[in-house]
Amino acid sequence: MALVKKNSFEELVENLSNVHSILQNNAAKAVDQFLTLRNWTFGYYIVEYEQKGEDRAKYGENLMKEIAGRLTHIKGLRFRQLYICKDFYLTYPYFLRSVTAKLQQLDIKLNTILRSVTAKSPNEEIEIITTKINEGNNEFQLQPELLLSRLTFTHFVELIRVEDELQRLFYEVETIKNNWSVRELKRAINTSLACRPVASANKNAIIDKIKNLKPAHNEDVIRNPYILEFLGLEEKAEYSETELEQQILNHLQEFLIELGTGFCFEARQKRITFDNKHLRMDLIFYHRILKCHVLIDLKVDEFDYADAGQMNVYLNYYKENEMMENDNPPIGIIMCVNKNDTLVKYATSGMDENMFVSKYMLKLPDKKLLESFMERELNQ
Repeated sequence: MALVKKNSFEELVENLSNVHSILQNNAAKAVDQFLTLRNWTFGYYIVEYEQKGEDRAKYGENLMKEIAGRLTHIKGLRFRQLYICKDFYLTYPYFLRSVTAKLQQLDIKLNTILRSVTAKSPNEEIEIITTKINEGNNEFQLQPELLLSRLTFTHFVELIRVEDELQRLFYEVETIKNNWSVRELKRAINTSLACRPVASANKNAIIDKIKNLKPAHNEDVIRNPYILEFLGLEEKAEYSETELEQQILNHLQEFLIELGTGFCFEARQKRITFDNKHLRMDLIFYHRILKCHVLIDLKVDEFDYADAGQMNVYLNYYKENEMMENDNPPIGIIMCVNKNDTLVKYATSGMDENMFVSKYMLKLPDKKLLESFMERELNQ
């Protein structure tokens, strides 16, 4: 029996390992795709039954529980999942043709309960990347084949939470372009990322932060702009810094989501005294990942050079009097309605490098701006 050379043996082991990894990965993708097809089809049948089923009144609101109770042989199927399947179909009814074709390849016919649904049909003359569905509203949709092949059902669970079709398109495109995990997509949606690129000159930097779920540097936690629409304040209306601060505290959960991962609320209107002169810091947070305090100064006007000097005082005070043994130096964020980047550059030059100036927006950008942005994205 001839001995196999060591090099040849190592090559054999490596080849077997590579084949296993590639095929296992493809098998996992296939399972994900079939799960997506199954759940869309579940939603299709449920909606059809609810609309046309002659005995639907018999079950009423308990329909999903009745279905789940009869399908106990399907492992892991719960009545709440059936509601998600229904929403999946209602959000993506135009998948009908693609799902039907894929099922036919498996020798499965998509039988209707009574009549076939009327779904939006893609215009086949448009390129495979995008299909213009509604000429009047200038809306675009990605081809179903692209979405079904690149996204898992768990991605779709997050996407159906987005009611605005244009914003949902943004998340679909960026998920595919950037190969986002479900966790990254969820973070993007929770922080209204669809509204940021149209208001920021550095789109790529914003999107890159979604990949960096645990910020490694202080600048990674700073956003520009911050979207504060949830406060309910009218943009450019008369309001004071105290009112702005109070509204933020009234909506603290939404504000923490807007700030990003790792922020913990600590104090408001923290007073520091120099002889008989009192200064008050608007909002104090502690960042559990960066292990430092974050001081936020709220402004209802545009940035002024005096704001930088004031924040520099706060940062120096915190470094000398509030930092604990294992803390990193504090971060200061000046939140203002508007800012001149050149003024910010000269006003902060030579000061604490952990000082940042960010705009905040009380209303989401105009939908037409997002439409224009998405047209550019899709054309690329």
